[in-house]
Amino acid sequence: MSKHTIEANPVGPINGSPEQNAYMEELERQLTVDTEKLIDIKNHFITEMIKGLNKPNHTLAMIPSYVEGRLTGEEKGHYLALDLGGTNLRVVLVTLEGQGKFKTISTKARVSDELKSGPMRNLCDYIADCIDTFLTEQNLGNVDEDLALGFTFSFPVLQSKINRGILTTWTKGFNCSGAVGKDPVLLLQDALLRKHVPVKITALVNDTVGTLLSNAYQKPNTLAGLILGTGSNGAYIEKMSNIGKWEKENTTAHEMVINMELGAFDNERTILPLTRFDNKLDRKSINPHSQIFEKLISGMYLGEIVRNVITDMMDRNLLFTQPGQSTEAISAHYQFETSFMSSIEADGSKDLSTVREVLDTNLNLTNVTDVELRIVKRICELVGTRAARLAGAAIASIAIHTKVDRQGADFGIDGSLYEFYPSFESRMYTALAELMPDYADDIRNIIRLGLARDGSGVGAALTACVADRMFKTV
Repeated sequence: MSKHTIEANPVGPINGSPEQNAYMEELERQLTVDTEKLIDIKNHFITEMIKGLNKPNHTLAMIPSYVEGRLTGEEKGHYLALDLGGTNLRVVLVTLEGQGKFKTISTKARVSDELKSGPMRNLCDYIADCIDTFLTEQNLGNVDEDLALGFTFSFPVLQSKINRGILTTWTKGFNCSGAVGKDPVLLLQDALLRKHVPVKITALVNDTVGTLLSNAYQKPNTLAGLILGTGSNGAYIEKMSNIGKWEKENTTAHEMVINMELGAFDNERTILPLTRFDNKLDRKSINPHSQIFEKLISGMYLGEIVRNVITDMMDRNLLFTQPGQSTEAISAHYQFETSFMSSIEADGSKDLSTVREVLDTNLNLTNVTDVELRIVKRICELVGTRAARLAGAAIASIAIHTKVDRQGADFGIDGSLYEFYPSFESRMYTALAELMPDYADDIRNIIRLGLARDGSGVGAALTACVADRMFKTV
């Protein structure tokens, strides 16, 4: 059984005090998204998708990626990917061999604080040198034709073509001068030309679009790619005729990948079942009132929602009330990690020894009672189940909007939450069966969820391949 299909072990009755039991019953009511509510959310999601396709600057942004057409799995050749967005810079050479097969070789280089905050020209020169060294090592320094490169540039960009965009602002600790308001592709291409590196940047890549393509090379019936990890997003293939806001020139295909930016769904708070614990998380986050959906379904936030419930129970003297019990660690923001929830949910032992160990080792909580262990486990179940069901609603919305039929479609998913969280996938399937009752008897064969790795590497190289094909079609 693969890691992302591990079953969670449900906790039995809490058997706490009348006050504890009453609190948990009310919590269950607040955090349970029943079928009726899930249908309402799905219907609203589809409505928001259509609005986003037809008008710019909508909450659900539905951004055209400029990636046109589909992969067949028979593409061949050498393609490069460049992933910039954190401490390391990664260069990947992807060799496509056809029949959905490929090989990768990659290298990593550290991006110093000096480069992150110095002139953009210095950073581009450094990147060009790294690519040059890597190509020399792979005996590709003297190729006849420039190699196509997909550039995963994980910063806010206003894209205007598949290989053009404007940096709107730096994030993630970068603050290079001479870059905001400019095109990162042109700045890097200039450095590559100056240093005679035989590379042409053919695509500026969003990692969710990359996830879709990395899945599609092996499974040509891929309809969508999703990221369900620290953050959340989705991309899917849309008919050009449905993209009402598209005012550019004619395209080379009748379909285009749409980057949904689905984490912002329902920022208006009209449909999602938000609790006071969610509101507290949002209020104290670095981006209040935005990415509301992402805050309910992403690894960055789920542990903090659990911690908000736990500390609320502590404030009411319903949890961790023993004299001398240290509650300092759990009182600090983001100290209850989503990875703790995974370990806790996987604990099937009668004495909940793993739950006890997680609380002791990570949060210095000792002398925890059996009732308290069951309460903590149940809170994790409720928050984790709600996240998976809401993620399932997003997937169902894509499937219903695009009219998936009995032939079904593949959905590539990247991210630690999907890969490692117990029962996340099976809980999504339960939600999908409720939302697509006509296909409930065969839902796993119709909505084929699967792990898709490395959208920013393999996916970016495949985007470069699609872009190369588009340029040659024009």
